[in-house]
Order: sequence, then C-alpha cells, then structure tokens
Amino acid sequence: MAEVTLHVGLGTFRNIEVEDLSKHKMDAEYFKIGTKATELVNRAKKKHSRICAVGTTTMRTIESGVSAESYLKEAEGWTNLFIYPPFDFHIANSMITNFHLPKSSLLIMVCAFGGYELVMEAYQVAIKEKYRFFSYGDAMMII
Repeated sequence: MAEVTLHVGLGTFRNIEVEDLSKHKMDAEYFKIGTKATELVNRAKKKHSRICAVGTTTMRTIESGVSAESYLKEAEGWTNLFIYPPFDFHIANSMITNFHLPKSSLLIMVCAFGGYELVMEAYQVAIKEKYRFFSYGDAMMII
C-alpha cells in the first residue's frame, strides 16, 4: 500500500454548471506524493501488476504526479486537474470509489475511468437496490 495526500477543497463537491466540460475550472488543492509511494507504485507498474486507486482523491493525486515517461513521480504542490472523458489514465488500472452525486466532478471522473455506459448501468442497479450515495455511502470497484 502506498500513501499519497490530497487536501480536498469544497470545489471538488461543487456541481458542474457548464455543458462544455473543458470550460469547468477546478479549485486548486494541495497534494503530496513521496518517495516511498513512487518506488512502490512504479515497481508494480513495471511488473504490470494491478494498481488500485482507492478513491477519486487518490486518482487525482497520482494523475497530477505523472512523469513524461508515464510513471509516478515525487511531487508536491497544488493541482487543479479536472479529469473528464476522454482521459488517458497513466497509473491506476482499477479504482475503488463511492457512488457520487449527479453533476459532480467526482462522477465525471468515474465515468472517464469506467466508461459512461458501464458506470450509468451500475448507478441504475445502485438506485434500484437502494445503495447509499456520496462520501460515506456504498462503494464499487472498477477493474
């Protein structure tokens, strides 16, 4: 397990109010990726092992620290990365995430990772089965 840090701001939970996603502006949030995390993740990546981002904040953090060679690099600073389809993910090949609210940057990121149709199908099941949504709700794993 590798640990990274992202100090989540309120902007992460703000509704997306634009039709053209390229026009949405994320608030900057502080992140940190240390040496231990980069070594562990890059070793797994070289072996073609499963790398699972646990949470959308983890995904934003690691995608904010991608090197030119598509490996994780040590980094610290501010990120306003907004992940929306189509997006080329470089580090994780699976993700655990909550069921997020409509019009959120979090749901848009999950759709970019899992594919819109598959994620919407999962959401229909979640609604039918009365799963709990938002940050302290039920979760899914996307492989």
